[in-house]
Amino acid sequence: MMSDSKPQPATGGREWWADILPKGADLIGLLILLTGLAVMFGPTGAHLAGTVWVKDEQGHGPIIFAVVLWLLYGKRHAFAELVAKPKPIAGSLLLALGLMLYVLGRSQAVLMFEVGALIPISIGLILLFKGVEALRLVWFPIFFLIFMVPLPATLVIAITTPLKTAVSAVASSLLYNIGYPVGRSGVILTVGPYQLLVADACAGLNSMFTLEALGLLYMNLMNYKSAARNVALAVLIIPISFVANIIRVMILVLVTYHFGDEAGQGFVHGFAGMVLFIVALSLILFVDHGMNAAAKYAKAVFK
Repeated sequence: MMSDSKPQPATGGREWWADILPKGADLIGLLILLTGLAVMFGPTGAHLAGTVWVKDEQGHGPIIFAVVLWLLYGKRHAFAELVAKPKPIAGSLLLALGLMLYVLGRSQAVLMFEVGALIPISIGLILLFKGVEALRLVWFPIFFLIFMVPLPATLVIAITTPLKTAVSAVASSLLYNIGYPVGRSGVILTVGPYQLLVADACAGLNSMFTLEALGLLYMNLMNYKSAARNVALAVLIIPISFVANIIRVMILVLVTYHFGDEAGQGFVHGFAGMVLFIVALSLILFVDHGMNAAAKYAKAVFK
């Protein structure tokens, strides 16, 4: 029995590449642009990978960058299909500002300027090549880069110190009230024969900054359109992160008390960082569902 079907020509890898690459994009121009950015910011990334990003306080940096690349990748076809309406004046000004920040940060070893320069440079290039509509399309990934910028040490210290004190006070008070022999002196907690120092990574500004990024990413993925709702949830993430930090410190104290100092400072210490994000995300989901329920109730009452 013979088949009427005709053999299909082999496509090789063309369909795969056609899906990966932006449709209708100037691939040579895109390659030149990406190469230029890699040459500029490649040394910056290597420096961050060997210094700032290896610390607990700023370890979220590469994750933020990966998320930004993923978000931009998801919009690649829509971006390429937009009709170019360049804004040369605004784009040139922002590009010049970004380049000045980069040169200043690179020459004076100010990482905040050096890394932060990527934001105005990106906006300037988008306006130069595509225009305002393209910027509206990718505004969130570009905005999200803010969470990758290393914070100034003076700001971190000024805000982290009272945060650590507050987290230590609440955690020690809760544990003492449920019967554990916990004492506190500043940010040093005493439980039985052990002493624990509440470090910046456990209750500082950077962890709050990271959790805020997590919350904003969640809102973007949920595609909420209400500005009031987004602002309210973004503000509520601050107390949510405070509660999550308290739970993290309490877990470390309990593990140290029951299993010893080596357990508290070993694998469990790193795992407590994961618990921080799990607890924070769970609380964000809980608050979000509560806001949904409240909105539905209000709509039903005032209908």
